[in-house]
Order: sequence, then structure tokens, then C-alpha cells
Amino acid sequence: LSVDTLQFLLFLYIQQVNKVSLRTSLIGEEWPSPRTKSPSLTGKCASENKNWNDHDHRAFMQSHLSDMLELLLEPEQLTASSHSTHSSLVSYEAICALSFLIEGAVNKSRMVHPLHELAVWQPCHGQNGYSKVSRAFSFPKLESWLRSCLTTNPFGMTACLKSGKKLAWAQQVEGTTRRAKIACNTPVVPEVFPMVIMSQVYKQTLAKSSDTLVGAHVRIHRCNESFIYLLSPLRSVTIEKCRNSTFVLGPVQVSVHIHSCDNIKVIVVCHRLCLSSTAGCTFYILTPTQPLILSGNQAVSFAPFHTHYPMLEDHMAQVGLATLPNYWDSPMLVCKESGDMSVFRLLPPSDFYTFVIPFEMEGDTTETPGGLPHVYQKALSQREQKVQIWQKTVKEAGLTKDQRKQFQTLVENKFYEWLVQTGNRQQLDSLVPPAVGSKQAAG
Repeated sequence: LSVDTLQFLLFLYIQQVNKVSLRTSLIGEEWPSPRTKSPSLTGKCASENKNWNDHDHRAFMQSHLSDMLELLLEPEQLTASSHSTHSSLVSYEAICALSFLIEGAVNKSRMVHPLHELAVWQPCHGQNGYSKVSRAFSFPKLESWLRSCLTTNPFGMTACLKSGKKLAWAQQVEGTTRRAKIACNTPVVPEVFPMVIMSQVYKQTLAKSSDTLVGAHVRIHRCNESFIYLLSPLRSVTIEKCRNSTFVLGPVQVSVHIHSCDNIKVIVVCHRLCLSSTAGCTFYILTPTQPLILSGNQAVSFAPFHTHYPMLEDHMAQVGLATLPNYWDSPMLVCKESGDMSVFRLLPPSDFYTFVIPFEMEGDTTETPGGLPHVYQKALSQREQKVQIWQKTVKEAGLTKDQRKQFQTLVENKFYEWLVQTGNRQQLDSLVPPAVGSKQAAG
């Protein structure tokens, strides 16, 4: 495995997009900065999360373009103080690396091309200083050309929230849940992977298996006390600033990134899982790569993937994921905070329960793909055995009809108390299907 060195340099450089400036405290603003606000449909909020705000991305590129181009220059094109000169030449390979961040279209066409293809297009040579002989670009002309052409991404997250198709997936009920925003950019993007954004879903169960989701980049933001089922093959998923929620995802072809979340459960088959700044979260996963634990995590639990739905194995095949290898129990600490291995644990078998996806669908999958590790299967079998012993004891107790009725009432009351105490009552109540039946809730 390898990565392009110049692209990797740019990747490291753009991590500054969320850097907190110490200088702001000198002019009277609070430092560290207060929590960022949720993105609005208008995109006008100046303090939005920069991960979501394409206007911030453009501003960052404009203000740091010169530095990034210098970063990509060959050593002989730099002065002794590592700066460019008026005669510095930018290589074609450098522009290929810059395509990692910039792409574009010609004359407002919907056809999107990577930067290196546009840069060598004949009509642009006079503006960007490209020479076919040297296969390089004049540094000052290239920088000027890029600055004049840079615009906000018309297919990005801000545009998706502002002008994308609004999806009526969440129930629009009175009160705080009216804030829920779900949008898709499929109607306006060219033939590339679509984006689906879900923001501020609160105290709801949302279940979908939809063509809109197939191959989509899904962004989930500030969803609280909710149960979200996205049962389609997905391209990538980002879950950010969510609390007290459960996410059941279809197979994810590329990566699932969890950031700044508290007390959430994620159940997924994915190529890669990355965690940063999470607390008290549990991940039930099947993955062929080691989960990456980045900085700022606390009390993370990993457990084997433990559920299924009828189309699961078909969806896994669509995104190229199999049951082996499976590194759910071998996370990698990328940012070792004082070498502290207690950041994560493997879920004890005594705390492990299977998860039932409560929707009807067409399909052939009837059990968890790959089965469960022996110690977890053994714990389940022992628990099932206790239930059988309990049922046998009740059956052989010889209760009268009135005693059975009284006993049933007592058990139901205890079960109801447990539902309320654990918060599971909300989940059950929200699973009541619409009038047309539970199949619509799933698809």
C-alpha cells in the first residue's frame, strides 16, 4: 500500500482548517472558541462548523494557496528561505496532487474534471503559464489563474442544505423536532456519488432502504436520542456531534468516521472505522481493517457485528465486503495519549446481546454474516438456557388460571418498568408502523 507523497503533504496541511487561533483571545473573543453552531439552510451563519461549510473551505484555499503551491515545488525551484521566485515552475505532478483538493468545470458545464485535466487544456495555457516543453507551469501565472477561478463547491454540503432536494424522512411534528433537516444533492450534482445530509433529528426512529442512499456519502449531524436505520449499501458515513442515539447502517464501501459524539451505538459492516473525540460509544462492527482510534476518545467499546437484515449479504457483495478478515477486536491507537491503552475495551460477553432489526424486507440473509466469536455465542447460549429453565419452572409450577393471570400481570408490569428505566420505551413506541404497514417504514 502507498500514498502519493505530495497529496499526503496537502492532506496534512489542510488539517489547519479547524485550527484555533491564539490571537483571537487578544482582541477580546473567548478562547478556546465556543461550540460551533449547527449549519443553517441559508449558509449565512459565520460561526458554522468549518467541516460543513464550503464557504470556509474556499476562504481557506484562497488565503493559503501560495503556501500550498510552494509546498509542492521541487527544491531547486525554491530560494534559500524556501520561498518561490517569479521564475519558479510548478510541475505537472504537483497539479495532479492539487486535484486532491480542486476540481472544476468549463463554462458552467455539469461535467466535472480534475484540476490537472483542466490545467493542460489548450485555451488555459496563456492564463496559467503551461509549457508543453517543460511540462510545467509558471508559478505566478498559475497562482493568479487559480485565484480568479476558485468558487465555492456547488455540489458540497452547504449547497446541499440550501438548494438540494429536501427529503421528508423525519416526522415533522410540533416542537423541537421541527428543526430536523434531511437533504440530498442528487438532482443537482453530475454523475458522481450523491450526498445525503441529516441534521438535528431528535427523539425519532428513522428507517430507510432507498435508491437515494445507494452509493451515497451520508453526513449525520447533531442527531439526539434517535434510532436511525439506513439499510442500503453506502459509500461513506460521517457521524458528528450526535448524542444518545443508535445508528444501524448498511455496508459502507469506504469509511465510517465518528467525531465528537457521546453515548452512541453504531452497528455496521465497513471497510474502515475512524474515531475522534468520542466518549462512551459502542461499536458493533465487521471490518477487514483495524479500527483507527484518533485523538480525544474516552471509554470506547468494541463488539462483534451482531445483527442482520434480509438484503445484508447482497449489499455486502455490492460494496466488496466479506466476512473475513475481521479486525473488530484489533483497534489501532494512532494518537497514543500517554500510551494509555485504557481508551478502549472489548465489550464483555456478559453485556452482549443480539440486535434485531424490526423491519420486513425482501432478501435471503437470515443470520449474522460470519457468525459470532465463540465466547459471545457461548454467553448468548447460556442466557437462552436460563430463559428455557425459567419457562419450564413456570410451566411446572401448577398455577391456577387466576394465579397465571396475576403472574402475567406482574411480569408485564416489571417489563414496563424496565422499558421506562432503560429508555427503550421510546424506541418501541416509535416503531409503530404507518397505516400502510411496516414495509414502507423500511423502504
